[in-house]
Amino acid sequence: MFNLGSDVRLRQKAHDAVISSIDGLPIMNQIQAMRVFVRIVDMGSFTLAARQMDLSAAAVTRAVSALESYLNMRLLNRSTRRLSLTDAGRHYFDGCRAILSKLDEVESDLMCATRDISGVIRVASTASFSVTGLGPLLAAYRRLNRKVQFDLTIFDTHVDMIEGGFDVCFTTDRDTLAASLVSRRLVSIKDIAVATPGYLAVHGEPFDSNALLNHDLLTVSEGLHTWGLLDNGSTNRVSGKSVLKSTNCMMVREAALADMGIAFLPESLVVDDIAKGALREVLKKCEVVGGAREISIVYSGRNYLTMRVRSFVDFATTYYRSRADTPASLRIVA
Repeated sequence: MFNLGSDVRLRQKAHDAVISSIDGLPIMNQIQAMRVFVRIVDMGSFTLAARQMDLSAAAVTRAVSALESYLNMRLLNRSTRRLSLTDAGRHYFDGCRAILSKLDEVESDLMCATRDISGVIRVASTASFSVTGLGPLLAAYRRLNRKVQFDLTIFDTHVDMIEGGFDVCFTTDRDTLAASLVSRRLVSIKDIAVATPGYLAVHGEPFDSNALLNHDLLTVSEGLHTWGLLDNGSTNRVSGKSVLKSTNCMMVREAALADMGIAFLPESLVVDDIAKGALREVLKKCEVVGGAREISIVYSGRNYLTMRVRSFVDFATTYYRSRADTPASLRIVA
């Protein structure tokens, strides 16, 4: 015979387990367990969710188990390789996301009126952008928000934003982003071919893409191994002699300044060298196939942004879309 009182007591016990604590931290109600559940689904991993929420793996497991016990239904199918939502879990996930989004919106409106923007923002950036457009951006933001500090990591080829625990990332990476990440384009950076007057005096200046076959080339490893140039209306794939390859564009710039050869580099990186006469732009009539490299700011979905990160993302986007003095080498992307 069905015992209603026993069932009620079991549900109450499960409910109490959800709202009691996670890792000893008191939880206001089952909202926190819902946040844990949503983060697990977004990350596709209990471990990554625990790391992002600064909880133990056991804590996030207990939160989901307590929710399932409270609801008396399975939300997630678990295996050693992957996670998947049950039909009930998918319905519950959609409801949780809608509830949490509205709650975060209300809390954010309240906090914006009462709390200062402060704390550390963890930033990752490509090497080329870190020495061209990033410094002025960080300085401009700090002039308005003196209680914010930056923890900056520079990378040459690729960085895992989720694994690294970064708040924002400035990147040209064209790989598919995780579903939990948002990307907003900021600027496009044009690549140009440069060499020193000294190198050109010895080896001669190339006036078309075919002439590169007779020159020493300096290449950034993340770029093209065979340079594609649009020359007089036709595309020419140039595979000249690469005397130096590096993942670091600053190393390629230094090699170019040392008379080692002709390099393709971001215009914003060498604009001062050209103005001083240390480098000279060559092949001005040619255009790199594929166009300019787009710099984007990448960050977690808005449901999980702190006030300082949300503020910085909005500031960065506005900064590059509104500056009247943005140089041609950092053309604004609409």
